[in-house]
Amino acid sequence: MHSEDLKVSFYAAEEINDSALRFAVIVARYESSWVFCKHKCRTTWEVPGGHREQGETILDAAKRELFEETGAIAFDLAPVCVYSVKREDESFGMLFYAQISAFEPLPDSEMERIGFFADMPDELTYPLIQPLLFERVTCTLEDGYDLLS
Repeated sequence: MHSEDLKVSFYAAEEINDSALRFAVIVARYESSWVFCKHKCRTTWEVPGGHREQGETILDAAKRELFEETGAIAFDLAPVCVYSVKREDESFGMLFYAQISAFEPLPDSEMERIGFFADMPDELTYPLIQPLLFERVTCTLEDGYDLLS
């Protein structure tokens, strides 16, 4: 897929109806490192996240995905913004930031392991999307926003 085939956009949370949010994606830190996941069937890294389940709030989806994909059991979590990915259709998700303070072993899931990085790894599962989401969170933090207060 070429970048001209895909468009990522950002919105304030109140601009998009909650019922349209299908995904929760979490850019997470542990101590001074960024946390990425490696899927069992891939050789690349990704930020934690996934589909919202039926009847689940988007915040609960983020908490569940963060645990399932990293083993995080103690964390502060805050929404950053709504994002969309448009190919032929446009799908919406909520982008979150998390500061993780404790893990337990990974639950039995599709994830093989987690990795800790000083910056975003080069080998990304979604190289046309993840850098934009990561940049949105890091720029928000650099602009002095305290997302967790």
